[in-house]
Amino acid sequence: MTTSDPPEPPGATPTARSIRDAGRRTAWLGIAHALLVLLSAWLLQGVPRGDDLVALRAFYESPESRRAVLVGMYLLPFAGIAFVWFVVALRMWISFTHRRVDALLSNVQLVSGIVFITLFFAAVATSASMVAAVDISGLAADLGLARFLPAYGDTLMFVFAIKMAAMFMFTTTSIARGSDVLPRWFILLGYLLGLVLLLSPVFSSLLTLVFPLWLLVLSALLLRRARTIPGHLTMDDLAARRDAATTGQHATDGTNEAVEPGT
Repeated sequence: MTTSDPPEPPGATPTARSIRDAGRRTAWLGIAHALLVLLSAWLLQGVPRGDDLVALRAFYESPESRRAVLVGMYLLPFAGIAFVWFVVALRMWISFTHRRVDALLSNVQLVSGIVFITLFFAAVATSASMVAAVDISGLAADLGLARFLPAYGDTLMFVFAIKMAAMFMFTTTSIARGSDVLPRWFILLGYLLGLVLLLSPVFSSLLTLVFPLWLLVLSALLLRRARTIPGHLTMDDLAARRDAATTGQHATDGTNEAVEPGT
């Protein structure tokens, strides 16, 4: 059974769907990032690792093997672009739809997201740089560097980038818990998976799948939540409500202060 969108009042204009549309855009950006990362990871897994010189030579002499890795590498910047837009859109959507957002958590979320995607780019570029160099120059691969660069890229990925992904998961989950955006089971799952990424000492390709899969589920939940927002609700409406609530709170505080001296 398909859930239909909430009905819009008569005379609603296209711009009146801004809050709901903002939520949908946020969710689809997260989905786009997750799917592009998963596709890129599948293509990049062909980069050989280890000391098997025969396997290394066979890989770098195969145009088909190199081409798959290059496609995965060139897809990744688009995943990063989608992630940057997702982070900013998520922050704006939460700030408009929820009256109180922890500024500290919000800023840590932004910084950890930026650091994560930067390190993620650096890790993948390092691991696949020999493939790009061979393809561009047409020269034979330096097998010594071909053994070293993926190991260096893995260090960037599993020691640094994955930890920043864990921080992004922690802060996003905490903000969602305070804003009552996500179900309790997903909040608990976010903390658990964040701990796994933060504390895991292993270099396993499975760890690189945890964050995009978590983000895929997060985006699906946000998309479902966006469908419940009334179609006529705009950002101006929410800003007016927030201002009215703030003004009322200030008036109450002023009344209390005026009464207290006479008590």
